[in-house]
Parts: sequence; C-alpha cells; structure tokens
Amino acid sequence: MKKIEMYIRPEKLETVKDILNQLEVFGMTVTMVSGCGRQKGRKEFYRGAEFSFNLLPKVKVETVVHDDAVKAVIDNVTTAIRTDKVGDGKIFIYDVADAIKIRTGETGDDAL
Repeated sequence: MKKIEMYIRPEKLETVKDILNQLEVFGMTVTMVSGCGRQKGRKEFYRGAEFSFNLLPKVKVETVVHDDAVKAVIDNVTTAIRTDKVGDGKIFIYDVADAIKIRTGETGDDAL
C-alpha cells in the first residue's frame, strides 16, 4: 500500500476528484493549506502600497491505494492538472505499513 499526498492548485481539485473516482479510488482527505515553494509568493499594490503574500493557497489531497494503482493515479493526475507554470504543485508517495478498518477489523489491502 502507498499513501499519495498531493499539493495542488485549488482550482484543480474537481479534476483530481474526478480522476480518482474514474480510477475507483474512493477514499480521500482534502485539506485547504497555505504554503510556498519556488513561487515565493506574489506582490500586489493596494492604494499605492506594496503588499507581499508569501503563503499561497493550495489544496492537500491524501489517499491510500494499492501498490498497483499508484502509477495510474500519478500519470493521470499529472497529465490532467499540469499547466507548465510554477506552482502546479507536488506529489509525495509514502509506504504504508498497515491499515485497519475499524468497523470490520479488516487489515492490510482488505482495509482499503
């Protein structure tokens, strides 16, 4: 099992949700987060004064999938949401040692 953690542009959330549903990945956690990377924020002017916004809004999407589904998820998501501009986001993949479905007591891949 692998945990896939995606930091994406907020406007791409519906696209990612649709892709995960098409791939029959139904469990996910979505969190609104703020952060910065190479973008280093942006500057705006308001009434002649300059303001810096160095933490930009992002969406964190987390899901745990079977090992054989990782490549399909990554390939489909990156192809669909790539804009080739700074700020497209990042995807991290972690090994998951075990999972337990509390309601039934199932463990491992059966818990997904």
